[in-house]
Amino acid sequence: MKRMFFQNARVLDPASNLDVVGGLLVENGKIADLGPNLGDPPPDAEVLDCKGLCLSPGLVDIRVHLCEPGEEHKETIDGLSASAAKGGITTLVGLPNTEPPIDDAAVVEFVARRAREVRGVKIFVYGAATKGFDGKRLTEMGLLKEAGARAFTDGNIAIADAMMMRRVLSYASGFDALVIQHPEEPTLTASAVATEGEFATRLGLSAAPAAAEVMMVERDIRLVEMTGARYHAAHISTAAAVDKIAEAKSRGLNVSADTAPAYFALNETEILQYRTFSKLSPPLRSEDDRRSIVEALKAGTIDVIASDHWPQDQESKRLPFAQANPGAVGVETLLPVCLELVHKGEIELLDLLGKLTVNPAKLLGLPGGSLKKGGPADIVVFDIDRPFKVDSDKLNSKSKNSAFDGRPVQGMIMVTMVDGRIVYDGRIT
Repeated sequence: MKRMFFQNARVLDPASNLDVVGGLLVENGKIADLGPNLGDPPPDAEVLDCKGLCLSPGLVDIRVHLCEPGEEHKETIDGLSASAAKGGITTLVGLPNTEPPIDDAAVVEFVARRAREVRGVKIFVYGAATKGFDGKRLTEMGLLKEAGARAFTDGNIAIADAMMMRRVLSYASGFDALVIQHPEEPTLTASAVATEGEFATRLGLSAAPAAAEVMMVERDIRLVEMTGARYHAAHISTAAAVDKIAEAKSRGLNVSADTAPAYFALNETEILQYRTFSKLSPPLRSEDDRRSIVEALKAGTIDVIASDHWPQDQESKRLPFAQANPGAVGVETLLPVCLELVHKGEIELLDLLGKLTVNPAKLLGLPGGSLKKGGPADIVVFDIDRPFKVDSDKLNSKSKNSAFDGRPVQGMIMVTMVDGRIVYDGRIT
């Protein structure tokens, strides 16, 4: 494999708090050297002059709907890999909500085989916590973990029964496995399509109280106390849930959380025109909740930012708001939307990158997430100031349902490298 030398880069590594102007040398798919004083490139190396652009670990996205197997008309692993690479993502983890679901080792192996065939970004999966997401029967977690499942979750379906969740947490703790919850109290949210309040009332939409999220988080934290398990709350969107997670952490419980860009960049006013691309799960919240998510990111209460990429085809979105499927694509817009927090002075760049790289990698024991000698050459080069407007029609994803369509952003991916192979090249010369 050819050696590659990145020079004149702003080298950023949240894992080591590194922020220097320098270079990085790649040999045999690994990082051979990096830092401010690398000298001239080896004579046989391909040189990429970054001209002051940022170079960081590739992003690690831990919440992605694969759609394959079962819904290839919405997304395929090939298309997802290309989209993720364009977004600077080098590793992603797929939810088990496929058809058939990832509740059997054979499906884990199928996805792993497809990822090897595509040879794009690294793709891992979660195992389902309950068979067919029925909330009644435990999956064979040991076999799923042995096959490669990184954690256990019922994806976009809450594990509603308290006794079942206790069993899931207890069983998972025996394998030191992480349990991830979609936190909402389902009897309150069953027919809801928006957050309860002025805007849902004005639009005549069925709505659920924002408290449905914290009710589930509170219950689960009690169960974590009982079982000693590792627990992760996904796509947190409310101030009340943030407070409970902060409290659990202060008491030393093994609790973590992520959020998605929609919950710190958008609020419930986005649905005023019945815009189905803004119909998400959980739904968009109030401006006060949005601000609380930003503050939680700054404080470190929320550990990870994930794309929550959920492709939906036109037939699923071009419907009345109440009938449209929830979800939005997000892998290609993950970094530029997150960089809004940096451009607004709300979070430091290294801190933000940590929530997109080293934190998710550590949480799930994934390769990459940092720049270190001998580590995998999973790298992204991006122009932090390059402006553009999100255009759904230009997304690589087969589905175009972006909640950020038409939004002006800053921060463009120029090069994405996985194990020393360039999987996306936006042409820096």
